[in-house]
Amino acid sequence: MAENNEQITGLVFEALNEIDLDDSDRNLEVSEDTVIYGDGGLLESIQLVNFIVAVERKIEETMGKAVSIADEKAISQKNSPFRTIRTLCDYIIPLLA
Repeated sequence: MAENNEQITGLVFEALNEIDLDDSDRNLEVSEDTVIYGDGGLLESIQLVNFIVAVERKIEETMGKAVSIADEKAISQKNSPFRTIRTLCDYIIPLLA
C-alpha cells in the first residue's frame, strides 16, 4: 500500500508540473502540504480543472485504471479533497482499491 501511496503522490506532482502557473508560483517549494485550491491555493478554477484532468490521465496511463476524481462524492465532502496534495492523494488511493 505504501508503494501505491508513493506512486500516486508522484503522479500528482507530475500533473502539477504540467499546469501553467504564474511565474511567481513556479519557484515555490511544493510539498504534500501545499494548498492546491481554496484560500491561499496554488491553482485558480481553470487550472484546477486542467490539473484534475492531468491527474486522471496520468493514473490511467501509468496504472491502467480509469478514475474520476471530480465527482459528486468529492464535491459534496465537508473537507475538500482538492485542498492539499496530501488530501487529494488520500482521496484517490481508495478509489484505486
